[in-house]
Amino acid sequence: VKVFQDRGNMAMSVRICQEPGSSVLDDLHKTYLLSMCCKTRVATIVIFPGLVAMVISACVLDFHRAVGLLVISLVAIVFLAWDWMMEWYGDWLWEVFSPVRDLLTRNWMIYVLVLVAVVCWLALDTAQQGTRQLVSFSGLLLLVFLMLMFSKHPFVWCWQTLFCGIGLQFLFGLLTLRTSFGLSAVKWLSSQAEIFLSYADVGSQFVFGDSYTDHFFVFRVMPILIFVSSVVSILYHIGFMPWLVGKIGFLMQVTMKTSPVESMAAAGNMFLGNTDTALLIRPYISELSISEIHAVMTGGFASISGAGLGVYISLGVDATHLLTASIMSAPASLAIAKMFWPEKETILFILIRESSNLLEAASQGASRAVGVVASIIANIIAFLALLAFFDSVLSWLGGMFDFPQLSFSLICSYIFMPLSFMMGVSWEDSFIVAELIGIKTFLNEFVAYQKLIQLIKKRTEGGPEYVNGVKQYISVHSEAIATYALCGFSNIASMGISIGAMSALAPNRQSDITSCSLRALVAGSVACFMTACIAGETFYLKRTSTIFFSPQNLYFY
Repeated sequence: VKVFQDRGNMAMSVRICQEPGSSVLDDLHKTYLLSMCCKTRVATIVIFPGLVAMVISACVLDFHRAVGLLVISLVAIVFLAWDWMMEWYGDWLWEVFSPVRDLLTRNWMIYVLVLVAVVCWLALDTAQQGTRQLVSFSGLLLLVFLMLMFSKHPFVWCWQTLFCGIGLQFLFGLLTLRTSFGLSAVKWLSSQAEIFLSYADVGSQFVFGDSYTDHFFVFRVMPILIFVSSVVSILYHIGFMPWLVGKIGFLMQVTMKTSPVESMAAAGNMFLGNTDTALLIRPYISELSISEIHAVMTGGFASISGAGLGVYISLGVDATHLLTASIMSAPASLAIAKMFWPEKETILFILIRESSNLLEAASQGASRAVGVVASIIANIIAFLALLAFFDSVLSWLGGMFDFPQLSFSLICSYIFMPLSFMMGVSWEDSFIVAELIGIKTFLNEFVAYQKLIQLIKKRTEGGPEYVNGVKQYISVHSEAIATYALCGFSNIASMGISIGAMSALAPNRQSDITSCSLRALVAGSVACFMTACIAGETFYLKRTSTIFFSPQNLYFY
């Protein structure tokens, strides 16, 4: 047991081996949970009837207006019921389902049967739609094989984590792409996240003036970090964040055998950026294992923020693809991260409140984010400047041979061409999509999406497909796959941002953060490509006699 003090804030952590066998640890954990239950039980009994009456009254007055309150209340009731059930019957349920856990952990034939079932389904589905789905499925298997081959600790990774992660990715894809309910739910959650983040604009406008959006990154994006940090600090003070970490961590532990902290980070990355998610797990970063740090960074690279979703949707990128990619990449990032850098130890955290009241918590959270913002700005300036310098050097060398267009992006268009083809992109479109992937990797996804929007506009305008032998746009199917492949912060500049943010939050782990950052960038990119492969398998384009296609011709069934 190790007790550490950080700037006067007390917290306790327990580091154990993978098979601890320690009764002292169990007693410590149970004592903490008992104290938390005693504090919340009285408040629940007093407040619960009033909240129920409030929700009922709001629904009676205007049900449509009260849908958000009703959903939040139902989710809270489900979790409270879960708390009560686990408090009284948790040990019994754990013992009852132990045969199921052992079966999933030890019997690898179950995963083989699931794989065979997926292949059979693809064969039947492909018979109706063509062979391109099989190419996407082959690309998915190839990506998994490469990650297994170049794993940090070969033959240590867990089969359950891999198969359950990919299985959840398929499940989320089916729910969001092939059911109207799932798509509506994702759109609603994303809109709520965007509304929440937009409140940071009030403070930005007051401090920087009405023209604060002219400098989008510094005056629009960075203040969001300060706002989120303050809110998260308040949620930690009232005990909500440790409670939520425990709930999601338990579900991930049962399905994927991952730790609560990295599971919470993966869930947060669905709608928050990599730096925002780092703030969610701020008190835990200093004591994470290096595999968990790698998993947290991978999840950030494999997703985009809620603010980014709004920006790309406003540019004209299909909202359905963006929202679906954000959800599907979360379990994939965990599966790939734990396979690329397997876990060798387990850490249990017990957090003690860091502040005495809500105002102090809000102030501490905002002040703590100032260093994070400064570190992010410094790192992104350095990384983009270095990339511009290397591009200039390559252009100078190419000019010696009458080819000044030589750059990292152009080189990547040839390097990533086989990858784009294996994701299901047609051969004639594979070089263009590969160039988009190169731009996203060595610049950022914003520039890549801008170029993708230009290609979409050329197609919808109905211009010539080839001009002087150069393809002017790509097919609708290739556009969809490219949208999924680009939906992530997996680029060099974001790696600098993530290193700066996590190093500012945990200076004692800076060497570990930098050592696993490159592998995390690769793993995050692969998670995006896996999502694109699954999108290529589930994508269906309605056959039509017209030459050019419209969004009405797209179906997911």
